[in-house]
Amino acid sequence: MDVPSSDSEVRNLINAIQHPVSDISTLLSLITAPLDCLRILPPIFRRYNVNPLPSGSIKTSVHIPLLQRALLQHVLANWGLELEKQGNLSLLDQYFCPDLFSFASTVAGDVAVLAFATILSLPFTDHSIRLLARLSKEYPVDRLHSSIFSQKGSSVKLDQKWEDCIQNVVAVPAKVGNYCGTRNLDVPVFLRHGDYFNNLSLRCESLIYASSQEYSTSIHFLLTKLVRLGIFPPNSSITDSRPSFFLATLPVIRSRLAQDDAKSYTVSWSLIIRGFDSTFALQHVLTSLFNCLNSPESGTDGSVLARATVKREAFLLSRLCPFRLDDVDLWQAISAVMLGREWEESMGRIFVCWIAECDYKLLRLLLDDAASLWSNPDHIKHSLVSRHRYVTSIFLLTISYFPSLSPELISLVLSADFINGISVYINSMDNTIRHCGMLVAEVAAQRAGKSLDFKDWDGDDNGKPWARNLRALLANRDIDVDADGLDERDTFPDVVASGAAQVEKSEPRKAAIKSGGYDSDDSITGYDSVPSSRSNSPTPSELEEIEKDPSLNIGRNKIPRPVYLAQLGAMLRSMGGMAKDNVAEEADRIEIALGCAEELIRRKKDYGTELEENAVNLAYGLAGLQDNYDLDNFNDLRQNALTALVACCPRKAAPCIIEEFFKNQYSIDQRYTMLNALALGARELASLHIPPSVLSQSTSFPSKRLPAHLHQRYLPSTAVLPQIMSGITRQAIERGKEATEDKVPEIVRERRFKVRPPQRVFEVDSLRSTARNIGASPPKQTTFNEVAAGYFIAPLINLFWLFLRDEQTREERTTYYEGRVKYHGAGTGLILNPLVITHFLRTLAVMTHASEHAPEWLGFVAPDSLELALTLGTKPMSVADISAESPDPAERGTKEASVLVSALELALIVLDGCVQLDGGRSLSLDHTAVMMSVGEWASAVFTRSEDGIKLQGGGGEQGVSLRRAASGVVLKVDEIVSKYSKSMTLTW
Repeated sequence: MDVPSSDSEVRNLINAIQHPVSDISTLLSLITAPLDCLRILPPIFRRYNVNPLPSGSIKTSVHIPLLQRALLQHVLANWGLELEKQGNLSLLDQYFCPDLFSFASTVAGDVAVLAFATILSLPFTDHSIRLLARLSKEYPVDRLHSSIFSQKGSSVKLDQKWEDCIQNVVAVPAKVGNYCGTRNLDVPVFLRHGDYFNNLSLRCESLIYASSQEYSTSIHFLLTKLVRLGIFPPNSSITDSRPSFFLATLPVIRSRLAQDDAKSYTVSWSLIIRGFDSTFALQHVLTSLFNCLNSPESGTDGSVLARATVKREAFLLSRLCPFRLDDVDLWQAISAVMLGREWEESMGRIFVCWIAECDYKLLRLLLDDAASLWSNPDHIKHSLVSRHRYVTSIFLLTISYFPSLSPELISLVLSADFINGISVYINSMDNTIRHCGMLVAEVAAQRAGKSLDFKDWDGDDNGKPWARNLRALLANRDIDVDADGLDERDTFPDVVASGAAQVEKSEPRKAAIKSGGYDSDDSITGYDSVPSSRSNSPTPSELEEIEKDPSLNIGRNKIPRPVYLAQLGAMLRSMGGMAKDNVAEEADRIEIALGCAEELIRRKKDYGTELEENAVNLAYGLAGLQDNYDLDNFNDLRQNALTALVACCPRKAAPCIIEEFFKNQYSIDQRYTMLNALALGARELASLHIPPSVLSQSTSFPSKRLPAHLHQRYLPSTAVLPQIMSGITRQAIERGKEATEDKVPEIVRERRFKVRPPQRVFEVDSLRSTARNIGASPPKQTTFNEVAAGYFIAPLINLFWLFLRDEQTREERTTYYEGRVKYHGAGTGLILNPLVITHFLRTLAVMTHASEHAPEWLGFVAPDSLELALTLGTKPMSVADISAESPDPAERGTKEASVLVSALELALIVLDGCVQLDGGRSLSLDHTAVMMSVGEWASAVFTRSEDGIKLQGGGGEQGVSLRRAASGVVLKVDEIVSKYSKSMTLTW
């Protein structure tokens, strides 16, 4: 079967949207064609539709979901910022939430229904949240209902489509909350759980008001879904996070019932109440409705205002839930709610008045059920006083609505259950409960024409005042009060007052301006000044307009922001490390590329394979980038972009950066940037803390630098890696102190006698606790433990050994040469320079600490890192360090102090990690020689520093750090040796 040509054109258009688009004009022409075919394209965008589609080629149910997925996954991810900047983002919104001009069309409703399903089926983004907020406001549930059921088709298919739509609509707050919670974002106000479902309740009420009888099944499905979600709570507590259907809708319901033509509205509610398939759902709806009613504060208040309140609430119930004598199932549900739950006494008055308002014959059913509960021995013996008073009041109120000497009352008084109930009440040990039974017996007997008086009602004890007030209340009926003469403000003061407060709040007061008089406040008094003949300075907005003037930018092309990572790589590498003829254009290109590089890389992290395909190219471009044009924040932007690349694509970026690091064409500034990116990216992957100032610890060009020891002294204190290393080293030494203190008897005894109160307030990881509470973990991300050994530490160590071998071989070949022909591997700007070696060791230490829980740590990472630290701390790296091995004691120890400190800190971190993981067992037994050599080396360094031998650059804080690191290594080695010394003798 051949595919129609129109469908083929649409498929080709969707395929073009899913692939990279060359420019914004091509993208707009692709997007506008389907909208114009559906007749929902805004007129302002019609000029972009240069390739229109044939009429009728777009099938809403087939093509719109494909277009929506393509826009969410490809266009918004790549072109969202550019479209928003140009003001064309509303064009994409037409595919999800058509504007008000298209609101009334059938296609608009179908698009909105499909948009809910498409957005919720894909991973959430910020654009998803924005679109859902618009959809929830502009296309509420009643609009979706009219859109679905206005279509042609079988009722079964329409019902299924409606059920799927409701499943999507009610799932919005939970999914939005999960997305925002795992990312510590604020949930939009309209999508918060309480606000969302309160608005949904209001729209559901509008649907009930406007719908006919044939749509009652669909409304029942919606209400049943809301019952299961807890939108009909059993109490009327008002909180922002707990929505309530009737708390939100009752003011509207009251206003509709007050109209003259409310008969059809009453019929709609009657059908809704009767149409529930589940008794459980019906009881929840009734319970929530009863809890939202306005009842008098006192159950025995016999004032006209209280009786009018009762009658008006009963009138509301009789209109919302009218029932007849033959509604057996409905009566059983109502009776179970009235007599099976805890209610205030004033609610009993509303219930009795409501039933009398519906049908006088229904009072007999209430009388029988109330008498059965009141005379139940279990109820008499085990119920609380409040429960006894409620049952007693509703029983006596029902009796009061029957005329005296009626057959129902006579039959009640003569029934065996009633008489037995009175005897159980009289025999009760609680006087308050006994008086409840005595009161019912007297009132019932008097109404039935009998004479009974216990003469025990004087006094203020044992509930006697309550009994007297209830007896006085029974003298008149609530249904007989004239409520029409009272103002609604008197009956519902709280509701009217709150409404008036909202009106006043919505109308801001106008500030009164007083003229004349004297104001002594000179701070707001202006001073006369002589007008200047000079023109005013231009405002910032005027300067922007002048800058955008095309007549002032002749010959200078505007550089567009990159949308794809391939475009970003081309912009970064277009310079080739050299300045071009068009300097201004090249400077603009590199500035724009750096300004959006980090954001674009992080945005593409979970977006297909685009980042993996372009990671190597971006690493080359960022690592080789030079500040040829003195751009603002060049080092910071380059550092942040390279760090984001390592953190988002470690398997591609990290090996590439490590390989580039050992090439000779890079400066110290570029090498520092590479090492910082590896260290900070590793800590980000390991979910470890990064200092807030993520700035590159960069150095100036070598000709502008101070000598090494002075440069080290005046390094900025905000350098990132020294801060991180300081914290890691401090933790390792503190753990060593605690382990040593446990061996000193005096300290142990002092600790035992100290009373430490338990810690009651502690910090909880918000991400993990949120994921645990919602029962769903965030998408799995690459952790540093998975990639530490294979992509970070092993390549860095192995390539360093190869590089060191090659450099020393070159030096050996030119050993006997003189002058400039002689090769030096540790020259200025090279890797073996002490400044770079120091930073290299710090980077390796940070990555080693971040990977302590990797499976390869004890077998490979720890011993190899320890051997590297020992070699760099003891052996000469170049001919320039040969003097360190001189037999003259005065010439020994000339190795840079910063290199020694970094090597010792790396050894300390490795030893501390081994102690934490297995007590140092694997290191002491499998690599005994290395560990003992490290201990001897650290001991020698500590002894020399204590003897006062000066090291290059070892003054001030550097000397303190050297002694601290050396002592920490000595203590760690001693701690391990003390545990496994006997086993080590077999291998040492």
